[in-house]
Amino acid sequence: MAMTTLADDLVGRTVAFQEIPVIDVGPLVDGSDPEGVAAELGHAAATVGFVYVRNHGVPADLRAAMMAEAERFFAQPLEAKTAIHIRHSEVHRGYFPLFEENTDPALTADLKEGLDLGRDLGPDAPEVLQGLPLHGPNQWPDGLPGFRDTTEAYFAAMRGLAESLMRGFALALDLAPDFFADKIDRPCASLRLLHYPPQQGHVEARTMGCGAHTDYGCLTILAQDGNGGLQVRNAAGEWIAAPPIPDSFVINLGDQMARWTNGRFQATPHRVINASGRERYSMPFFFDPNWDALIEALPGTVPEGEAPRFAPVLAGPYLQSRFDDTFAYRKGEAGAG
Repeated sequence: MAMTTLADDLVGRTVAFQEIPVIDVGPLVDGSDPEGVAAELGHAAATVGFVYVRNHGVPADLRAAMMAEAERFFAQPLEAKTAIHIRHSEVHRGYFPLFEENTDPALTADLKEGLDLGRDLGPDAPEVLQGLPLHGPNQWPDGLPGFRDTTEAYFAAMRGLAESLMRGFALALDLAPDFFADKIDRPCASLRLLHYPPQQGHVEARTMGCGAHTDYGCLTILAQDGNGGLQVRNAAGEWIAAPPIPDSFVINLGDQMARWTNGRFQATPHRVINASGRERYSMPFFFDPNWDALIEALPGTVPEGEAPRFAPVLAGPYLQSRFDDTFAYRKGEAGAG
């Protein structure tokens, strides 16, 4: 196997996991002690913006089955994958090849391919009838029996976990546990399957698996394989390795949660460099609010006498603007769904 070396500014310092907290969210999921878990989540959100969660209630066999389906999808010939290229979708669903998405376009080119899937909505769905961008049908691959069933089961499990976590974050903000419920009942949620080829030789910042960025929406639930590669930037500007922990998910907060909390909760920059010498697969689930949810400073987050740090935005149009900035196929298509 060829040796892979990283430029000095690409090395993630390996540290004790406690620098990215590990939280048992079982008492939140089962309702036995939501306040206790909420306090831990709130502290992590305010100081790190990333956390590992365990005892999350998602069956290990379902997660393993979804990871196997991701590997099966990407093992197909390129022609089979590009048959459902994301450019064929009016609602930003489908396959994208290497370098199609660049999360830090001023600096890097993303060495990854992916498949974007969302809530699969038919023509009679209210959001479709309203003509809301980013709402509609998925593009499903042909020739992969069982792929859709497994994906829909995993998507439902991720949505359930995300709703539990949002109850925890509401409590952490001294809000009613169901405060977010009517803002996330028609979420702009998406499951992304990702494949990162191994990087060989000496790696510089221009090309990496995924360039430094913050996520665009509310929260992300990440399943990753055993090969590592995720790095998180701490408050001191150091890049910290976030290796996989068995039976856990990595949770991080996005721009919209930072805006909702007036910066109290952190949207933390992160990146991916696959220096393992092996194929890397990951499955981020992005849980973003309803299209028309107003993202403005929540009660109690703005100190008396101060103005909010961020201007109000609508969740959906903000999300769409970020896709327009980072996907090559959307250049010149800013009004596309």
